[in-house]
Amino acid sequence: MGKIVEIVRNSGRTLASMLKIAVMSRGASVASKEGKGKELIILGNGPSLRHTIDRNIEILLSHPLMCLNFAAISPEFRRLRPQYYILADPLFFNSLSHNSNVRKLWEELSRVSWDMTLLIPSKFKHLAAPLLMNCKNIKLRYFNLTPIEGFKGVSHFLYSLGLGMPRPRNVLIPAIMESIRLGYSKIYLCGADHTWTKTLDVDNENFVISIQPHFYEDNEEEHKRVRETYKDLRLHDVLGSMTIAFRSYWHISDYAKTKGVDIINATPGSMIDAFKRGSLS
Repeated sequence: MGKIVEIVRNSGRTLASMLKIAVMSRGASVASKEGKGKELIILGNGPSLRHTIDRNIEILLSHPLMCLNFAAISPEFRRLRPQYYILADPLFFNSLSHNSNVRKLWEELSRVSWDMTLLIPSKFKHLAAPLLMNCKNIKLRYFNLTPIEGFKGVSHFLYSLGLGMPRPRNVLIPAIMESIRLGYSKIYLCGADHTWTKTLDVDNENFVISIQPHFYEDNEEEHKRVRETYKDLRLHDVLGSMTIAFRSYWHISDYAKTKGVDIINATPGSMIDAFKRGSLS
C-alpha cells in the first residue's frame, strides 16, 4: 500500500513539475564542458569563510572560484577574482531604485577587470544586461529556477536539460547545480555554514528573529531589510523553509552521483548533512 501511495505522490509531483516547466522555464544556457576534469570551489558567505580565506588563500587563488550574493561588496572580492558569480534572489533585480546595497553590488560587478561569468535566472536577463553593458569582462550565463520534483529518473533528465532544479530555497542550490552543468568533476563548498537554527529566536512579541551572520559585516540597511522580511513570518514557515533547503541538498547529492561529480563540504561546523566532509588542504 505504501509503495502505491508513493507512486501516486510522485506521479502528481512529476506532472506538477512539467506544468511549471511549461510556464516558467525558458532560455537556459546549454550545458558546458569547460570544467571537465577540474575542481571548483564555491564560496558561500557564511561566517566560517573568514577562517577559510585566512588559512587557505593560496589554495583559493589557484582554483576557479564561484562567489554569490553580496560577496562583491566585500573587501576580499577583488583579491579573490572569482571566475564565476551567481545571483538568484529577485532582490538583486527588483530593488535597484531603493536599496543602496544592491546598487553598490552592481557597481562593483560593472567594474570587474578580469574575465568572469555571471550566472543569473533566465527571467531576469532583460534586467541584468543593461546594467553591465559597459563591462566587457563579464559573460552572462542563464539558468532556470523552476522547482522540479517527482520520479528521480525524470527529475534528473530535466535537470540535465537545464529546465529546473531541486527546490531552490537559497542561492547555494543553483550554485551547485550550475557548477555541475559547467562540467566540473569535483566541487568544494566553503562558507556554507547553514547554522540557521542556532541563531533562530522568537522575541516577547512573538516576532521570529533569524540572524544569519556573514564573513563580512552587514550594514544597518541590510539588517533592516532582513527584519522586514521576517516580520510577517511564523516560526513553522521559517523552519519549513529550512527543511526545503536541506532536502534539496539530498536531491543534488543523488543527481551528482549519476553525473560522476564529487561534492565535498569543506565548511567547518556546517549543518549540511547531504555531502561528504573534507578540507581544502
